[in-house]
Amino acid sequence: MEYLVMGGEQPIMEKLKILTAAAKYDVACTSSGVGRKGNGQSMGNCVKSGICHSFAGDGRCISLLKILLTNECIFDCKYCQNRCSNDIPRATFTPEEICTLTMEFYRRNYIEGLFLSSGILQNPSFTMELIYRVIYLLRTKYRFNGYIHVKAIPGAAPELIQMAGYLADRMSVNLELPTAEGLRALAPNKHRKTILTPMRQIQNGIVENKNDLVLYRNAPRFVSGGQSTQVIIGATPENDYQILSVAESLYQKFALKRVFYSAFVNVNGDSTLPALPGGPPLLREHRLYQADWLLRFYGFRADELLDERRPFFNVMLDPKEDWAVRHLEQFPVEINRAPMEMLLRVPGVGVKSAQRIVAARRSANLSFADLKKIGVVLKRALYFITCNGRMMYPVKMEEDYIVRNLTHEKERVQFGSDGMSYRQMSLFDDGAFTRPLAEEEQLQAVVGQL
Repeated sequence: MEYLVMGGEQPIMEKLKILTAAAKYDVACTSSGVGRKGNGQSMGNCVKSGICHSFAGDGRCISLLKILLTNECIFDCKYCQNRCSNDIPRATFTPEEICTLTMEFYRRNYIEGLFLSSGILQNPSFTMELIYRVIYLLRTKYRFNGYIHVKAIPGAAPELIQMAGYLADRMSVNLELPTAEGLRALAPNKHRKTILTPMRQIQNGIVENKNDLVLYRNAPRFVSGGQSTQVIIGATPENDYQILSVAESLYQKFALKRVFYSAFVNVNGDSTLPALPGGPPLLREHRLYQADWLLRFYGFRADELLDERRPFFNVMLDPKEDWAVRHLEQFPVEINRAPMEMLLRVPGVGVKSAQRIVAARRSANLSFADLKKIGVVLKRALYFITCNGRMMYPVKMEEDYIVRNLTHEKERVQFGSDGMSYRQMSLFDDGAFTRPLAEEEQLQAVVGQL
């Protein structure tokens, strides 16, 4: 394969502008979950507690060098800005160009790792081979030891995904839409089975690699940070219950680290897509993220939070509050006696604060003042708890009364009328700049000529 012909004659700065903007709707950037120290020979390391994030105005993570290999694509997904039928500027990096950008940005402390996705160029295997070439060069020629997250391309040859897995810290396969019906309607070139096949391959590879590491201490690691996926919210008519049930199934069947939810933005103005007069459903996305947290860390099930009769979250309450006010028969709970699993179901009590309560009450009965010091959010918890048999204030255990207080104007999550801004933050954005950087200056910064 001839890699150098892929770049054409476009300047690297022009490609960077096009392909960072093209990547902004892919939200599956995440903490690494990988601990790897510098070895004295390679550049960089991975901190297990995660990548140091920064966020754009629309809340999407841009802490890594997040780019596409190419925004050329043979598919025509109706929701995608990079679909083949769109008349937009196109660009393709060579593997060497991505390596140069990654190393120069890392040396200047702009980034701590690379997130690499891609449109489908020629065919899935051709694209996956280019992605593999990038990370192979970074790990071997450039001795880059930092965090790398790449997309596994559905339909690519399994051996390419396998080889990439031994070089990447995390891989992801985008589910795209929650159901097979939605995929058929908006992405007729993609098929659910084609997406789930590499997901299962990565899961099996992780399990087998763990067994190898038990037998052989120095065995190479395979996708040590696990795998994730992304689901678009609001492009198709699935309700919150269906989406959450799909996420729960993915966690159980594929052992995913994260399911990411991306509020649908109608970038194409396609008449077959929802008009969204109120802007992208960012608050709905936010509630699904909160519910997802409850599935992973608080012991909830999808059918506890929602059901067929009530398939959508109350956007004015977070999912735990919504569950609590519908199950007032289980409250109030006595803080000094309630088991851990029940403490985790109290609004305003997080995992850490629940652990602190259990530890602290072994030596003394806790008061409301103690709970505040521990980190309990009393303005939410006070409706659902007692300390030594007493509530903090006289409270009516009625759903309407509690909902009115919880949704008081001061407590509401506020979003702009346009659902926030969608401008991707540039790696060169700085409020202290008194003038915009000239293109020559930006190019010098990228390639290290300052």
